[in-house]
Amino acid sequence: MDGKVAIVTGAGRGIGLATARRFLGEGWRVALLEVDAALLEGAMAALAAPEATLALCCDVSDAVAAPEAVRQAARHFGRLDALVNNAGTAVFKPMLETSAEEWARVLEVNLTGPFLLIRAAAPLMVAGGAVVNVTSISGLRASTLRVAYGTSKAALAHLTKQAAVELAGRGIRVNAVAPGPVDTAMAKAVHTPEIRRDYHDAIPLGRYGLESELAEMIVFLCGERASYITGQEIAVDGGFEAAGIGLATLRGMPSG
Repeated sequence: MDGKVAIVTGAGRGIGLATARRFLGEGWRVALLEVDAALLEGAMAALAAPEATLALCCDVSDAVAAPEAVRQAARHFGRLDALVNNAGTAVFKPMLETSAEEWARVLEVNLTGPFLLIRAAAPLMVAGGAVVNVTSISGLRASTLRVAYGTSKAALAHLTKQAAVELAGRGIRVNAVAPGPVDTAMAKAVHTPEIRRDYHDAIPLGRYGLESELAEMIVFLCGERASYITGQEIAVDGGFEAAGIGLATLRGMPSG
C-alpha cells in the first residue's frame, strides 16, 4: 500500500485519535503511539483500517522505547513523512502544592518526549517531512493551577522554533498547534457548567473547539499546502488568546 506515513502520539483518544482519523481520510498511513494499551486497542477498532495503521504501545518519555517505536513505524511502512507530538499529561494544582515529582513527570512527557521523538524521526524522514507539536493556550497565557503544564507547553513552543531552524537544512518543517478549550471527553468530565459558561464568555466565537477542528490544522501543517510554513505556533482557540482581557459584554455590543 502506497501513501505518506505519519506517527501520532497520544492517539488513543481525543485530538490524537481525531488526527489519525483525518490522516486516514487524506490517504495517509498512520502509526498510533499510545501509553494506555486499552485506549490503543479501542482506537484501532474504531478506525478499522488494519492495513493502513500500526499500533505502538509506548511511553513517549522512555528514552529507549520511544525512539525504537519511531524506527519500528518507519520499518513497517517503509518511510516516514510526519510526526505529531500530541501526547501530554497535566497536574492541576497550585504552584506551592505541586511536588517536584509531579513537575518532573509533566516535563518528561510534554517536553522531553517530543525531543526524543523528533531526534529519532528526523534522520528517517524523507525530504519535505514535517513535525507538529501540540502545545496549548496555557503556554501562551498564564493561569492558575497549571504551573507545570503551562510551563511545559511554553517550552515546547520554543523547542518547535529551535527544531524548525536546525532541521530546515534537511527539508523538515516544524510547527506547533496551540489548542484553546476543546470539547474533549476529559473537558466534558471535569468542566462544570460554571467553567463552561466562563469559557464561552471569554472566547470570541462563543464555544469550545472540536477535536476535528484541531485535527484539520495539524494535518494541514503536515501537508504540501503548508510547504513554506515553519517555526510557527498557531492558536486554534476561537480567538481566546487574541481577545486578552476583552469583556464579553463589550464584544456583544453592535459595531458601527
